[in-house]
Amino acid sequence: MSATPVLQSLIAGRWIGSTAARGLHSAINGRLVAQTHAEEIDFGESLDFARRQALPSLLALDFQQRAAILKSLATYLQDRKEALYAISAHTGATRPDSWIDIEGGFGTLFAYASMGRRELPSSNVVHEGPAQQLGKIGQFMGTHVLVPKRGIAVHINAFNFPMWGMLEKFAPSFLAGMPCIVKPATATSYVAEACVRLIEQSGLLPAGALQLVVGSSGDLLDRLEETDIVTFTGSAATAAQLRVNPNLIRRSVPFNAEADSLNCAILAPDVQPGDPEFDLFVKEVMREMSAKAGQKCTAIRRAIVPAAQVDAVAAALRERLARIKIGDPAIEGVRMGALASKAQQADVAERLAQLAQGNEIVYGERDGFAPVGEGVGDGAFFAPTLLLCRDAMRNEAVHNIEAFGPVSTLMTYGDFDEALALAAKGRGSLVGSVVTKTPALAAQAVYHAAAFHGRLLVLDREAAAESTGHGSPLPMLKHGGPGRAGGGEELGGIRAVKHYLQRCAVQASPTMLTAITGEYVRGGQVTEDAIHPFRKYFEEIRVGDSLLTHRRTVSEADIVNFGGISGDYFYMHFDEVAAKDTQFGQRIAHGYFVLSAAAGLFVSPAPGPVLANYGLDTLRFVNPVAIGDTIQARLTCKRRIDRGNRPDQPPQGVVAWDVQVTNQRGELVASYDILTLVAKKATELI
Repeated sequence: MSATPVLQSLIAGRWIGSTAARGLHSAINGRLVAQTHAEEIDFGESLDFARRQALPSLLALDFQQRAAILKSLATYLQDRKEALYAISAHTGATRPDSWIDIEGGFGTLFAYASMGRRELPSSNVVHEGPAQQLGKIGQFMGTHVLVPKRGIAVHINAFNFPMWGMLEKFAPSFLAGMPCIVKPATATSYVAEACVRLIEQSGLLPAGALQLVVGSSGDLLDRLEETDIVTFTGSAATAAQLRVNPNLIRRSVPFNAEADSLNCAILAPDVQPGDPEFDLFVKEVMREMSAKAGQKCTAIRRAIVPAAQVDAVAAALRERLARIKIGDPAIEGVRMGALASKAQQADVAERLAQLAQGNEIVYGERDGFAPVGEGVGDGAFFAPTLLLCRDAMRNEAVHNIEAFGPVSTLMTYGDFDEALALAAKGRGSLVGSVVTKTPALAAQAVYHAAAFHGRLLVLDREAAAESTGHGSPLPMLKHGGPGRAGGGEELGGIRAVKHYLQRCAVQASPTMLTAITGEYVRGGQVTEDAIHPFRKYFEEIRVGDSLLTHRRTVSEADIVNFGGISGDYFYMHFDEVAAKDTQFGQRIAHGYFVLSAAAGLFVSPAPGPVLANYGLDTLRFVNPVAIGDTIQARLTCKRRIDRGNRPDQPPQGVVAWDVQVTNQRGELVASYDILTLVAKKATELI
């Protein structure tokens, strides 16, 4: 029989820990799974290594290169997922539960790799434009840039999602160029350790880009500096303790908390038994009680239903809960596993006892709770429990006490305003759901409830076919909430990356701003040469490369012909009498004719490095173009994005061109960015 492994911490590029300390037990049968290590961690060494070695290595890469690494890492882990599923089973999770944690984590890596490739530049400076003119003649401008904070991200995670919780924070912070020190909750740290071992074995990350702390965080927070950042996921009480660390306060170290909250689901008064929405509500509550045995920070703790429907809802939930097979997830048919630990089991039991005072138990342990499997009596199983509170406006316990397990409370309301008031009594939640078939009720609910929730799901029969559910945070949408939920914000697409960057206002001339931001700012110096910009390969194009085209005079025939081709016979282009009564006083050319004519002025028609035009951004028709006006275009390289070389397409990059179309008086008539794919000279694949 092999010895129980001692978990190790990855600190300063090496694994430390050989002496056993605390035992970690299987949630299924209580057997010893792993042990934490007794060796103390030198956090001074850890932070110094991150600052001296990891940070310069990360900043030697740009956003695009770090995004490519994230994609490679996600692929590497995906190919080795079964080993992680086997370890995750010790936490009491079923295969679907572990899928959320494991492949949900991989999916977040893939998502941020994709968002980084699409939305971030081939540099370490993000321009939050557009630049604003600060002077009369346009030679003094102001704008905002985002740059790496040049600090360390400390991520303190909860026990319920040891992999997803780690990877959903790691992905945006790594993309932003911040080395990470991850401290998982001890109870399930063996899952996080297994994942970090795979990451380290991949060799894809610079040394020190990800460090792992198994056990106590010691004096880590006391050693952080102004450029660092701390994120926390867990209980609101622990978040409150950590955020007042004297060093964090003294140095103004950002602290982002995502705390457990009393999330709610509201069944609107328009829904009746027999409606699809009624069944959707019941299914959603049941799923959030049973998935991960209710150990989700987004789980439905308060199910708010019309008083007239509460008995029907309670009966439907009793029927569904009675069908759930509970026990060892290795046994076929088991749909709900155990809580993560015996300590968690005791905590949920204590809080349930508090919640049960003055309320009815609609379904619980007395209703045939009998987990299946060998040794489950020593596991951390807990009966799904549904309570009923008929006086929720006066019973404060149901809005303050959270049993972090398969426990939910039904509460009744009279009118819809009361339902929304009950939702607000949670004092801030990560997520709320409203199940309705009436758009006006949905609009009313969101208007009032959005102030107290980080995310709102409006569920009806139309959305049900594709809904990811109440409890599923998505990489492209914000995760976090106000008040009790911690007041923090994670995910939300590229917004999450910006949390790890420093925003700075910059004032300078257009030429200087162009150099600083890596994007051409109008009014800055341009470069004109004999080679048409569209004849240059991606490597040859520089920001500021520009072409001033020849001129074209717009005729009545142009307008007539364009109308015939497009089918656009709008009166402003064809009815001279009607046009005279408008603010323009005459017929004008189609805006899209001006756009097409400008393309005819600047496009180089022969085959060349420009492969495709795939879109326009910021298009504005600024001034009208009348018959007899003469237009001219200036095409300038605004920004370049090198997305690397991929085996499924020719080597190429993205070039955004600034286009200004002017008339014979020098007035701007059209303004936009055109996006092109441009071939590279290089042919090797990476």
